Amino acid sequence: MIDLTYSAYTAFYLYLVMLLVQWAVATFSKAKQPNAIPGKIDENLSHDSFMFRAHRTFQNTLENSALFVGTVLFAFLLNVQSPVFAICVWVYLAARVVHMVLYYIISTEKNPSPRTYFFLIGLLANVVMLVMLGLRLI
Repeated sequence: MIDLTYSAYTAFYLYLVMLLVQWAVATFSKAKQPNAIPGKIDENLSHDSFMFRAHRTFQNTLENSALFVGTVLFAFLLNVQSPVFAICVWVYLAARVVHMVLYYIISTEKNPSPRTYFFLIGLLANVVMLVMLGLRLI
């Protein structure tokens, strides 16, 4: 059985794989559109378009990646070996996967949308990890 602390590496790897999958879904769904222009999406698109949702899913993950990746890599650099930290990495990953799936399948302009709750779960997990790192540095 894989040690829970060590499993944070696996969760981080799976996060990177998820990011690659989101890129592929966004890229190929856009490339299939008639008259697709690389790097641009029609500004008139909204949540009723899967291509729009795929693009926004990927962009949203990119927007949130800096904090998560920075936190996890800093923890790895400090050799943090905490089961609580590992659980937070897994919670963040699970929340982002559910967020992704909901973004793909639910077409809504409603705010908050169901995916918002999973964004907040991921954010909370990231904040806990940051607090743990801060306490470690004291």
